[in-house]
Amino acid sequence: MSGWRESVVDYIRAEATPVDKYGHQPRLYALAARLGEGMEFDDDILFAAAWMHDLGVFIGHRPQDAQELARWDHVPYTIARMRELLPAWGFPLEKIDGVAEAIRTHQPKDEPVRIEAVLLRDADILEQLGAIGLFRAVAKTGRDSRFPTFSSVLPVLRNAVDGLPGKLNLARSRTLAEPRIDLLRRVISALDEEADRLLF
Repeated sequence: MSGWRESVVDYIRAEATPVDKYGHQPRLYALAARLGEGMEFDDDILFAAAWMHDLGVFIGHRPQDAQELARWDHVPYTIARMRELLPAWGFPLEKIDGVAEAIRTHQPKDEPVRIEAVLLRDADILEQLGAIGLFRAVAKTGRDSRFPTFSSVLPVLRNAVDGLPGKLNLARSRTLAEPRIDLLRRVISALDEEADRLLF
């Protein structure tokens, strides 16, 4: 691993709070690179974007006030900080705009154009499905203002199953999504049956 990559990993490992947020970055990069196998893409851009894309959601980087947090858009903050940090670590300056574009369009609502952005966004959507998506959502229960109870997580899982697969760009991503969608559907069905609308 080159010097700047080590600096990125070390920084995100130190800044990722709560600590479980750290796992998303290495998984996301590995999954995005897997989706890109056989395609031409800039691995420096993909690596930097995958590792830096959620900086603005970490505690210490996002607002503490609940009302401010509800309005918070982490993407502009993340891009601004990335533009400061990466060059200081030796990242190639000519690739900074590519990283910014991938981060700018990494969410399901976005329409990525660059191949690195497409790979990042598809991988990020896949991370919201299946066992990983389930674990990530449930881990937020009680500590995230959006998920005060288990019942508040269930609509997120339903929306993931119903809305996210159609946003995937790549055929390879859609194939990988199928077992993840099936698992989430089975979990949702089991929760409905076991809790009988009494999940709290």
